[in-house]
Amino acid sequence: MKTLIKNGTLITAEKTLKADVLLEDEIIRRIDQNIEDPEATLVDASGLLVLPGGVDPHVHLELPMFDTISTDDHYTGGKAAAFGGTTTMIDFVSQEPVSLADNIARHRAMADPKTSIDYSFHMNISHFDEQVAEELPDLPRMGVTSMKVFTAYNGRLRLDDGNIFKVMRIGGKNNLLTMVHAENGDVIDILVAEALAAGKTAPINHALTRPAWGEVEASLRAAALAAQADSPLYLVHMNVSGEVDQLAYARKHGIPAMGETCPQYLFFTEEDLKRPDGAKWICSPPMRKASDQQGLWQGLENGTIQVLATDHCPFFYNGRQPILYEGREIAIPGKELGEENFTLIPNGLPGVADRLPVFWTHAVNTGRISPNRFVELTATNPAKIFGLYPKKGTLAVGSDADIALWNPEKELNYGLAWAHHRTDYNLYEGWKLRGYPVKVFLRGSLIVDNQNWLGKAGGGRFVHRQAGEIL
Repeated sequence: MKTLIKNGTLITAEKTLKADVLLEDEIIRRIDQNIEDPEATLVDASGLLVLPGGVDPHVHLELPMFDTISTDDHYTGGKAAAFGGTTTMIDFVSQEPVSLADNIARHRAMADPKTSIDYSFHMNISHFDEQVAEELPDLPRMGVTSMKVFTAYNGRLRLDDGNIFKVMRIGGKNNLLTMVHAENGDVIDILVAEALAAGKTAPINHALTRPAWGEVEASLRAAALAAQADSPLYLVHMNVSGEVDQLAYARKHGIPAMGETCPQYLFFTEEDLKRPDGAKWICSPPMRKASDQQGLWQGLENGTIQVLATDHCPFFYNGRQPILYEGREIAIPGKELGEENFTLIPNGLPGVADRLPVFWTHAVNTGRISPNRFVELTATNPAKIFGLYPKKGTLAVGSDADIALWNPEKELNYGLAWAHHRTDYNLYEGWKLRGYPVKVFLRGSLIVDNQNWLGKAGGGRFVHRQAGEIL
């Protein structure tokens, strides 16, 4: 099967050029001027931009939490991602009391029959002992070259600093990247207990009991541990201006440290948690202040932050009320579980479909970043950091034919109907956007044609990753 995309403007992280693109046998076979191939299906991209499919390195699919589960699985989450121009996502494997290999095998058995776009895994390390230490070096053989640790969620996910150091040291010796969720779990536990004792149960208390200084302190502590362990570091979901300062400090001092932020931290603040429907905005770490938004934008613009991810982890706002999804009613318990107690509100937001169109409108259209930097932040850098490049994240001969044809002039009133998340709300409901993907290809197959879904469960594949790059 051949597809010839003609008359488009190609956008990569490095350059912009007018060229045709020939897709064959799932890869980009040729990029050149005036390609002709009578055997190929012709796609006229006049007036369109040809972008590499987005890479979202931070999603949580079918994640159990608070007597419920995140509502997108690898089919529905992949479908939503594709409508937004993303063709590869990386999920997290929770560490259960079996071997790491068994954990990964279980998650693959769940994901492989469902996934509608290509995907890979990070390995959570929430328990560490000698057996885990022996198993970690074998992760790359299973295609997993990154692992995540937590400085919060005491008694559940958190490792103490000594064990984080041990994990990092093993990672540094075995080409494994350590990702850190940086908050201060001890302070959070004290403040949560005090808030509940005082009867403070509204959603805003989620932010007030997770102080921003905890993230500033924990991010620097993570960088210091990485330096002592001689290991690379990746800070997930950065949301505080001071955290950007710490990442810049670490990089200035030669620590191989990198980081990501997410759209929700660029466009919303803790004030949104005070709304009557404030539970919609609860995620961990929480929204911050307008001044933090400014620091995050600066980090994206000046290169301190390398990646725009999503931390996509959707829940219903009202799981008592079914929605219609692909012709079937579905209702899953959601944020109503915590209507009397903020600590019981599932922590997470929909976002995998929103990332590219919302960011394009408010970053590229405003002149804050170039189209090339857009591709770098949303596709090329995550592909490089997480060992997918050049298979993913770029337009090059031999790369997978993952392509989003982008109409920079397409205007729409965005929201739930456009996003295709399997949930009952969208954070950007009613936002006016300009710039949107109109056709999306996964390894050469057309899976999104305007608002028509042509993908299928099992159409995606697990991607065996290599060691990534330090950017």
